[in-house]
Amino acid sequence: MTSLNYIDLFSGCGGLSLGLHNSNWKGVFAIEKNPDAFKTLEFNLITQKKHFEWPKWLPQSSHDINEVLKNHKTELKKLRGKINLIAGGPPCQGFSMAGRRNEVDERNSLIKSYIDFVDLVRPDLIFFENVKGFTMEFKKNREKGIAYSGVVLKSLNKLGYYVQGKLVNFSEFGVPQKRTRFILVGVKKTLNKATQNVADSFFSDLEKNKFSFLKSNNLNLINTVGDAISDLFQSNGIVESIDSPGFKSSKYGEAKSKYQKYIRKNINDEIPDSHRFAKHQETTIAKFKNILDLTEGRRNFDISNDIRLRYNIKKHTIIPLSANDCSPTITTLPDDYIHYKEPRIMTVREYARLQSFPDWYKFQGKYTTGGKLRKQEVPRYSQIGNAIPPLFAEQVGIILRNLLHG
Repeated sequence: MTSLNYIDLFSGCGGLSLGLHNSNWKGVFAIEKNPDAFKTLEFNLITQKKHFEWPKWLPQSSHDINEVLKNHKTELKKLRGKINLIAGGPPCQGFSMAGRRNEVDERNSLIKSYIDFVDLVRPDLIFFENVKGFTMEFKKNREKGIAYSGVVLKSLNKLGYYVQGKLVNFSEFGVPQKRTRFILVGVKKTLNKATQNVADSFFSDLEKNKFSFLKSNNLNLINTVGDAISDLFQSNGIVESIDSPGFKSSKYGEAKSKYQKYIRKNINDEIPDSHRFAKHQETTIAKFKNILDLTEGRRNFDISNDIRLRYNIKKHTIIPLSANDCSPTITTLPDDYIHYKEPRIMTVREYARLQSFPDWYKFQGKYTTGGKLRKQEVPRYSQIGNAIPPLFAEQVGIILRNLLHG
């Protein structure tokens, strides 16, 4: 098939780009401000997969979108008529219901940067993703009665795009995680006479296509936490971590589910990448064991006040996972969750499995960070928690391709 091209804005570690790569799109370049996240994208998709045709005028490194807009306005304008798709969505922390929803979070202003970028390049299609909270109103919103999602729809319409937006739960597309996100698709009005119909059909086509897509990849429609990570137990055999001296990992167990076979395709290693176990204190392990016993019939929910009082737990969220259901939305904080069977938090690789990253995708940089460094660094857990699941992104890529090819 003929490759269509795209630019990935706020690309993170590359979840969306990986999905588009798998659906036969070709990257032009990606813009990601954080060097840690960009390092992961670079290692996997630039160095290993040769996925991007990077332009000479833009250094192949991490970039702030506002710096690119300021320094390369002329080059971006020259891309008009040459770009099929702009994909991605600004960082979501200011809109997130999981954190402190904050209207004046400086990251919210990146919405304007996104619109300015689209205005300069004028792609055929737009694919935009953001958190569920993006559709909810802020009390001080100047455009009274309109959520930020409404502001974006209005702005893109003014730029000449038919747009449709909807909340989508990724667990309904094979991802083993109940992750609901706001998805927006825009189609340039001048593309063809049926443009509005094309924009309207995106979500219904995505829904229809998922059955044949998952069947062709030998995947179930619904995949559970157990389906995703039950081959990564400590009991498979403890070994030294391959990338963290002084830490332990474990060997692969037998692939037990269709999902595990899919995610481990072309992997011949004995030890999974990024499968380093946390160094829990004995008291923490004992506490986790007790919590798992006490929550046997009530998993995937935050622990009760009774359990908090019993163990003097002040942490905001602790969710013991269930093997027999999709996980709740994973965040950038791994100690929000307890593994469903073993008294520990999940590893980076287990996190990646819940986001549908294949096991060959290797994460770069620190595993965790803390304190003031959280504002500058994006370690492996955070890279994954912020990503768009590649399995969903691939299905999006197929439908967007069909919108252009008919």
